[in-house]
Amino acid sequence: MSEVVAGASGATTEPVPRRRFSVNAALDGFFFVFAGVASVWLAWLVLTESFSFGWFGILFFLLFWLVLAYLVLPRLHRILTTIYVPDYFIGRARTSDGLLGDPVNLAFDGDEASLHAALGAAGWTRADDVDLASSWRIVTSTVTRRSYDEAPVSPLFLFGRQQDFAYQQEVEGNPARRHHVRFWRTPDDWMLPGGRRVEWLAAGTFDRAVGFSLFTLQVTHKIDADIDIERDHIVTTVIAANPAARVEVLADFSTGYHSRNGGGDTIRTDGDLPVVDVSAVPVAAIEAADAAGAADVAAPAPSVPGGAER
Repeated sequence: MSEVVAGASGATTEPVPRRRFSVNAALDGFFFVFAGVASVWLAWLVLTESFSFGWFGILFFLLFWLVLAYLVLPRLHRILTTIYVPDYFIGRARTSDGLLGDPVNLAFDGDEASLHAALGAAGWTRADDVDLASSWRIVTSTVTRRSYDEAPVSPLFLFGRQQDFAYQQEVEGNPARRHHVRFWRTPDDWMLPGGRRVEWLAAGTFDRAVGFSLFTLQVTHKIDADIDIERDHIVTTVIAANPAARVEVLADFSTGYHSRNGGGDTIRTDGDLPVVDVSAVPVAAIEAADAAGAADVAAPAPSVPGGAER
């Protein structure tokens, strides 16, 4: 049934529908919480039982870490972030666990072909999608310190979906150290706070090493804290390689702040948002970038621009 609300003049307004109870939603919420509690209980059992097996306890402790880092904590984070983390745009991407991820520190205008052309001309390499093969390859390349130009980046979410694609630049052929930037196409008719329309949002950071996440205890890349340096590096390389590109800076787009990303790494920014217009970049630049890449196969790989600054 609906309630009828009287206005100030005594006239009735539109009926206000009452929220209906959903059995499916209740069951879904129950099992969502139950799975989190069960994961904690499983981790506790693995921890307590591991000390009764002597040397085998080391293996059980390893199992406890795997259960805790890759099953329990992600489940708990999803529960808590569903309740407490805002689901609207606040200038931050989110991890697959729902934690606040890297800041959105770049915007682009132009169609997808022009964006790919501009990045390719600037010496950026498109990252592979995350799958079993690419995940295993990045593990082996990191351990052996072998170059992997197309190494995948972990998924981050904006507008409720994973990045459309990502680009990167390795530093000194070491996949543990790389410049990288993720891109999301903005929804139709969506505008930035303040009313500015952009076609792409991006989050650029610099991976400085591989280590354990402070929040999830998982093995992951650790990023450099000064993300403004990486933001400016991305803009500089794109503008330098594409004379038709233009940049406008939205000063003080957000308040400058110090914080941490979803992996627990410290981040700091001045809050400015560069908007790079690549709509006039000729798509033919893709062919030139591909030709340059083919030539580099036979020649020693040059050092990555900006890598010496790290």
